[in-house]
Amino acid sequence: MGKVHHARKLARVLAAITGILCLTAMGVFVAPAAVAERDGTPGVDEIVHSHDLRQVANIPKQPPFDTEDAYGTDIAFTKGHAIVGNYDGFVIYDVRNPYRPRVVSQVLCPGGQNDVSVHGDLLILSTDYARSNDSCASEPMPAANPQAWEGIKVFDISDLARPRYVASVRTDCGSHTHTMVPGKRNRSLYVYVSSYSPAPELPHCQPPHDRISIVEVPLRKPADARLVAEPVLFPDGGNAGGTNPDGTRRSATSGCHDLTAYPEKKLLAGACMGDGVLIDIRKPLRPRVINRVQDNVNFAFWHSATFNNAGTKVVFTDELGGGGLPTCNATFGPERGADGIYDITGRGANRKLEFRSYFKLPRHQAENENCVAHNGSLVPVWGRDIMVQAWYQGGVSVWDFTDSANPVQIAYWERGPLSETELVVGGSWSAYYYNGYVYSSDIQKGLDVLNLVDWRTLPAKLVRFDEFNPQTQPRYGWR
Repeated sequence: MGKVHHARKLARVLAAITGILCLTAMGVFVAPAAVAERDGTPGVDEIVHSHDLRQVANIPKQPPFDTEDAYGTDIAFTKGHAIVGNYDGFVIYDVRNPYRPRVVSQVLCPGGQNDVSVHGDLLILSTDYARSNDSCASEPMPAANPQAWEGIKVFDISDLARPRYVASVRTDCGSHTHTMVPGKRNRSLYVYVSSYSPAPELPHCQPPHDRISIVEVPLRKPADARLVAEPVLFPDGGNAGGTNPDGTRRSATSGCHDLTAYPEKKLLAGACMGDGVLIDIRKPLRPRVINRVQDNVNFAFWHSATFNNAGTKVVFTDELGGGGLPTCNATFGPERGADGIYDITGRGANRKLEFRSYFKLPRHQAENENCVAHNGSLVPVWGRDIMVQAWYQGGVSVWDFTDSANPVQIAYWERGPLSETELVVGGSWSAYYYNGYVYSSDIQKGLDVLNLVDWRTLPAKLVRFDEFNPQTQPRYGWR
């Protein structure tokens, strides 16, 4: 088996190198250091892109997920399949042929955001909208009702065509997003649950909500999933919130929006509303905050985080306006609703997050396009820090932050607005690189598949992951 594996790997490498040489000879990879976007706003549904990032497929949302309120959300990948969350459930796509993706199954299970993660034959689903019970036939219910349910659901996806619901766990304030951390000896899975916005009238979301929830899912008996810890991250309450110098509101910290784990480095990065946090997870049930940072000038809402491959940097996103505002314009400028790039300096318990620069889409979007920094992942290029990222109706951007102080865009792809006269919430919720292609979950337009063919990212075409969860970052490299 070993010789066959290496022979196949060598064949793939040689084929890729041959293709690279041929395309280089045709001038495909002659590109400037940075990509300047075309002036002007594209028309409704018009697609514009750089020469090195092109669409190869789209599957529109299918019934019953084809309504305007059925937002497409996050993506996880397993066995050549993309699993895309939706406010009304989730969809499993076969993307082994990226040019001809197909729907394998759809599960109707309302309870936004329905962010997803996969581990082996298990799918984890986040529910952050109060429901009448934990079933997939539940109805909306006011969160102030003591009977209301929010939390995580666990599905068996050993048969991708027939997912099976096996467990649920209620968590305080629901589960807006979640992050997986494998347990020791692969016997269990720890699910770190992010939630926020407590209020005195909410029986299952009481202030102060200064913590996260950790659910343990036994891999042999996932039906026995249970809440095992609720570690406090902000004993002092975190950022108190307030008003930034330009008059916009800054969120107070009352929980976390998103956590990203780098298990090999035993690190977790927390985007926690008003705080950016670096966390030691060598003891998974007792995470320890190493360093916290705030940006009380430009950041409004710390939304998500991405490590570089070396584990020496973190990119935090600022979801100014909650994803529903047109912030990619001259009014908000280049440092609001942007990414913040932080280097990790020092060692051990003395590590610190040091701010280096901001990155934001270089071209202004229309006033009827919701646009702000959102979910992305690394493009696996050894020795460089390159990221693909969603910007809602700002589309998809590929940018290089190898020089932390001077990030630069190298590719882009986007659609024009959904309407000429009004702002309809839409665009790319998540854009991730998986096995040679970029997959974008569009809130209204379904699944887009993009081919990134640029000389700076070509080595990524050779990197393969059977399973990929962007919020549980794997390490990549040539072995």
